[in-house]
Parts: sequence; C-alpha cells; structure tokens
Amino acid sequence: MDPYAAQLRDIHGLDPVPWWPLAPGWWVAACALIGLGWLIWRYGRVISLIHFPIPVFGDWRWDAARQLLELRRRLPRQDYKTTAGELSELLRRIAMARHGRESCAGLTGSFWLEWLSRHDPQGFDWTEEGAMLLDAPYAPPGKAGDNDRLRRLVDATQNWLATQEKRQDVRV
Repeated sequence: MDPYAAQLRDIHGLDPVPWWPLAPGWWVAACALIGLGWLIWRYGRVISLIHFPIPVFGDWRWDAARQLLELRRRLPRQDYKTTAGELSELLRRIAMARHGRESCAGLTGSFWLEWLSRHDPQGFDWTEEGAMLLDAPYAPPGKAGDNDRLRRLVDATQNWLATQEKRQDVRV
C-alpha cells in the first residue's frame, strides 16, 4: 500500500446552513408583521367601522352572487318560466337575509314589488320592470318570454346584492 494513501481522507460535503442568525430579509418580514399586528391592535375599531361590500366566502352574499351568476349564464338556454321562478325565489331569499323574515316574507303581488322598489338603494323600478315575475309562474309552458327584461332584473338583483345598506344583516 502507498504510504501517502493512508493520509488521504474522503471528500466532505458542505456544512449545513445554520438557521440562526436570520438573514436580513427575515428580520424585515418579522418587523413588518409586528408593525401590522400593532396597527391592527391600535386601530382595530376604526378598521371595523369600514364595511367592504365584497361577498365573503361562505357568506349568504357569496352564495347569492354565485347563484345569480349561474342564473345569468343559463338565461339564454333555460325556459322563461323556470328562470323567472328561480329569480323570484332568490330575490325573496336575499330580501329575507337582508331585512329579516318578518319584514317581507308575507308580501305577495304588487305589495312585494312595491317593497322591493322602496328597499332597493339603486332606485330600480321593480313595480314596472318586475311585473313579469308575477305573471311568469302562471304562463303556459313553453311560452317565449322577454329574456332582455329578465336580464335587466338579474342585473338589478346583482346591484342590490352588491350595495351595502346602513342596517345590519339579520340572520335567518
């Protein structure tokens, strides 16, 4: 055996990178999180007074917005009577979630449309435009309806859903 071969050692890998001390980027991120936490703690009440009209995942608004988009997507292919019935039911559910069951659940006919006109912050004329919601359930099957008018009603419902009112939502 070669006398120099006994003195040779195997190649070693790099030493592991220590987790401490942290790199400067981690110090900046930690300071930013601490500062953000302090701001939320300090100004939490002011932030909670600001109400964003964005539907939150899992909220009734989120579900209603999803159903309205689905209804709008099916509008050209679906029967007029079915679409109007689904929109009417969804409008009733939105109204009850927003204003409470006792406020609007018992309203029918023109009283229901007048209630919608009074409580729509956008000022949409539900008494004129929404009259088709009262007639559609009694229309003969297969009757062609006014899809443009239904689309306007879906748009008005989406606008009503997106706007915030001063009154807090009521859980039903």
